[in-house]
Amino acid sequence: MITPLLLAEAVAAAGVSGSIALGVAGMGAGIGIGLIGAKAVEAVGRNPGAFGKILPLAILGMALAEAIAIYALIMNLLGK
Repeated sequence: MITPLLLAEAVAAAGVSGSIALGVAGMGAGIGIGLIGAKAVEAVGRNPGAFGKILPLAILGMALAEAIAIYALIMNLLGK
């Protein structure tokens, strides 16, 4: 019980908590973009004629996923 409390205090004292949150947000955005890209390629492979409809949706989805990492970066910069 005491070890997690000490670890939390050490991380907060070192100012690492914002970097950890930024890393997690970046990792989540990377995973999301990868999944969107993989599913878009799979969809085009199944139906090549739908390429024109799939590409804009995939780009929009990737932009929304990347926005989460950008929000985390801005929050990290404003927090310091």
